[in-house]
Amino acid sequence: MHQVDELITLFERTFFASHNTRLVRGDIEPIYLPADDECDFHRIVFAHGFYASALHEIAHWLVAGERRRQLEDYGYWYCPDGRDKAQQHEFESVEVHPQAIEWALCLAAGFTFNVSADNLGGEQTCRFSFQKRVYDKLQTLIEQGFNERTEQLLKALAQNYGQAYPLRREQLQWQPPKELDYAV
Repeated sequence: MHQVDELITLFERTFFASHNTRLVRGDIEPIYLPADDECDFHRIVFAHGFYASALHEIAHWLVAGERRRQLEDYGYWYCPDGRDKAQQHEFESVEVHPQAIEWALCLAAGFTFNVSADNLGGEQTCRFSFQKRVYDKLQTLIEQGFNERTEQLLKALAQNYGQAYPLRREQLQWQPPKELDYAV
């Protein structure tokens, strides 16, 4: 049901004319590449043709403002897998907003969302605590509204996949474990 080529086409129909940006299937690590001398359009490169990776990378693009969209990988330095606990907490703090957007995109597409701590080789933090922060951010975004580009894509996805739009808090199915100590 969720074909990455369909998502690529949907993204291009929604944003190529207005933002000169294409979603591109990559072979290795995801990256955002602004237009340059070698390519006259911006590229959101996602990993290995995975639908979930495409949604995640789109979410980063939707969060990035105009200035950041002129910089490779939006000007962020990425600390790779293998982070210690402090680095992982910092990583998660930066990832809350994009992953909340990703979750919204998943809802609009009728696709299962999985929070990504992206630190298989490093120290683990409480996955549920991180997911709770993402969940809370998504609830706030649903209540207060998304930016214009995010709204455009949410609407396009919901129409394409026959999902409810606009998003409502009631669509969120996740409930955090009650016994969890969120201070971890």
